Amino acid sequence: MPLEDGDLVRRRGQQPNGEVSGTPHPRGTGDPLPQGTPAPDDSKTEAMAEGWEPEPALGDGDVTPRGVPQRAGQREEALMAELSELVQKVVKSSSWWERHGVDISILACSLLLLPAGFLCLRSAQAIPFLVGVLTLGVVHHTLTVKGSHLASHNALTESKSWGKVWAIFFIELCSAFTVEQATYNHVKMHHGYTNVIGLGDSSTWKLPFLNRYVYMFIAPLAVPFITPLVALGLLRNVERKAALRTLCCMFLGLYCHYWLLLHVSGFQSSWSALLCMLLTRSLLAHPYIHVNIFQHIGLPMFAADQKPKRIQLMSLGVLNLPRNALLDWSFGHSLISCHVEHHLFPSLSDNMCLKIKPIVSQYLKQKKLPYNEDTYAARLRLFLQRYEELMVHAPPITELVGIQ
Repeated sequence: MPLEDGDLVRRRGQQPNGEVSGTPHPRGTGDPLPQGTPAPDDSKTEAMAEGWEPEPALGDGDVTPRGVPQRAGQREEALMAELSELVQKVVKSSSWWERHGVDISILACSLLLLPAGFLCLRSAQAIPFLVGVLTLGVVHHTLTVKGSHLASHNALTESKSWGKVWAIFFIELCSAFTVEQATYNHVKMHHGYTNVIGLGDSSTWKLPFLNRYVYMFIAPLAVPFITPLVALGLLRNVERKAALRTLCCMFLGLYCHYWLLLHVSGFQSSWSALLCMLLTRSLLAHPYIHVNIFQHIGLPMFAADQKPKRIQLMSLGVLNLPRNALLDWSFGHSLISCHVEHHLFPSLSDNMCLKIKPIVSQYLKQKKLPYNEDTYAARLRLFLQRYEELMVHAPPITELVGIQ
């Protein structure tokens, strides 16, 4: 039977269309991994990341939310299968250029702009120098955000071997992070358990000891420092061989940037070169932090034993922002205007997410499932107004009722 408009979701302050209103009430800490909760099954979550499998199991299998008939879960699986079939038809009819070529070209253009950026910094005049800073800043974020994100999902190539090479290049060499932990935290946890409390609920982005203005406008400047420090702390969780490889790649990437500033851009001191590194690497750090919290936090959250099926989980817990030329280029469509599509089909490239967007949005709306969209400015106002509720207190758990 079709879902009724008002019966899809009931939450303190949650509307049927997925938009947030009212005041959520704290539910305790909820952020740490629950005691005895197993990590996601690697084989199933990797299959989900590479293809379009249903959501990964938790423990022995999916648990249907309390009060929801078993046939409702079967209907959700049927909806996901039907949407997957529609999307697969589009993918199969698309050329290699549409599937991978467009995004590879953007990354290649960014690499080709690097010499121009470093040479502009040689100028003693303000305008060419600022052009160099802007060029290197945009290139850095294109490689580290768009490149790393696509590489973590193996969306740049259909070859697993080349996918591993690109992941090491973009994640470790360019971004100064470790592939294994980036893949585990993002692909297996965040995508496997989107908005599930203690697993994929984006709580790692919360710093409750900071006030709203420091977090939203000052703290992002520390991203270039924090990223390699966090990576170093996570190396104890990977094999020695992988840790050594990561250390070498991180050092090589950072040192090459520093060396080029001294010997190509002509900086006279180490401090001036390091300051320029900080400036370019934090140029788009503010939207980077904002985008990561805007698109999940403040939307419905679920307990591990009460999460809905995959299509409903992603339609409820993910939000799209409007298209933006700068952010589309630097971060990619899958992180900006096609985030819902990306969470439903994570192995697709940015360009393919954009291509299937009309199909996904029309299908979800037709089936009376939420398709969350909001503007950057509106989300920024929301987080500034309700920072304590959204970023300090633990989120309430969504209750699913009335699904027939």
